[in-house]
Amino acid sequence: MSEFREKLGSQERQAGISLALIYAFRMLGLFMILPVFALYAEELPETTPMLTGLALGIYGLTQAILQIPFGMLSDKVGRKPVIAAGLLIFAAGSLLAASADGIYGIIAGRALQGAGAIAAALMALAADLSREEHRMRMMALIGMSIGVAFAVSMVLGPILNEWIGVSGIFAGTAVLAVIGIGILYLFVPNPPESHFHRDAELQTSSLKNVLKSPDLLRLDAGIFTLHFVLMAVFLVIPLELRDDAGLAAAQHWQLYLPVFVVSVVLMVPFILLAERKDLMKPVFVGAIAGLMVAVIGLLSGRDLVTITVFMVFFFTAFNLLEASLPSLVAKTAPADQKGTAMGVYSSSQFMGAFAGGAAGGLAHNHWGIDGAYSAALAMLLIWLLIAIFMKKPRNLSTYLMKVTGVSPQQLLAVRGVAEAAIIEAEGVAYLKVEKRILDEETLLSYAEPL
Repeated sequence: MSEFREKLGSQERQAGISLALIYAFRMLGLFMILPVFALYAEELPETTPMLTGLALGIYGLTQAILQIPFGMLSDKVGRKPVIAAGLLIFAAGSLLAASADGIYGIIAGRALQGAGAIAAALMALAADLSREEHRMRMMALIGMSIGVAFAVSMVLGPILNEWIGVSGIFAGTAVLAVIGIGILYLFVPNPPESHFHRDAELQTSSLKNVLKSPDLLRLDAGIFTLHFVLMAVFLVIPLELRDDAGLAAAQHWQLYLPVFVVSVVLMVPFILLAERKDLMKPVFVGAIAGLMVAVIGLLSGRDLVTITVFMVFFFTAFNLLEASLPSLVAKTAPADQKGTAMGVYSSSQFMGAFAGGAAGGLAHNHWGIDGAYSAALAMLLIWLLIAIFMKKPRNLSTYLMKVTGVSPQQLLAVRGVAEAAIIEAEGVAYLKVEKRILDEETLLSYAEPL
């Protein structure tokens, strides 16, 4: 039975891959302009660095406001209609931005892109299409697609900009959204039933507890800061590469590609160290400090070699933190409130992108490139001070299983089970377990037969 739990069924695998593609296409649409937009915006009438930052980050504001209501709406009218509507809104925003002849039109288009907020509904559909025993693998597959889409965006953006321009990139993202709708209806199975999943969706009755948790709020502040810094830095990095390092816009991908490859290679040992040696807090705090070093390096040196070296620092730390933060939220949140904790976390991420674009653009407007870097550095310093005082996270994993006639005390008596909450109406046990010592055979003896 333990071996069976490790493998996704064929329908779950098809659903996971299809939903991952839909999510990845949307992320490509949002992020392909990141490495090129600052250069493009210079040529637009009435543009200023502040408006450029607003255009880059405003999708985060509408996404943060609407993603949770979209998820709740999908509980009532169905997942696929809400996701399809969100993709159509995203496509409309992309076309509006593609046809815009000024910065204000692009701001409106980016805001409309973010209004197609399908993340919560998509995760809910993934939960509908996966058994409790396999849900973490389904979510991990979707999460992996987001990271891959971001890396591809950084390389593909400059290449496509040379071929079809930023307007063409916006138009292309509309096409990707339409393809996503096709994938949704042609390849994503219809769930036998849709219902609320407290491990994947926000529950309003749990919101107060999540917002009162200092440990979770520290992590929310962390993802807010991380995406604030990303937006602020990419308001000026393309300008530095062109004007100070002498690298033509069409060649920027030649820097981003090796930087990303090297940063991923450097990141992996730190992840293994954090998870296997139970050194999550020192690795996490060290990554924040490393990100600060990267921003200081970018602030102090403008030649190509210096920028390349500190971009490697930047993305090694960024990717490490991006991977660690959701894991820390899952370890920290109560077993039956993970969906609520992740909903607040995701909203914090999108608000960080908006704030980073707006505040970074404002700082760039008043104090130039140094101003944008200084804004990022100030936020990182605050985050570092917050993170230093975080509790050492326990090395726990979320574990779900179907149960009938079992008490939480019985499950807590199993070696390696740290938390247990059973929702009788769902017949699901929400557990936190320490995998290294978990007596899984005994635990599974309490599960309903698969």
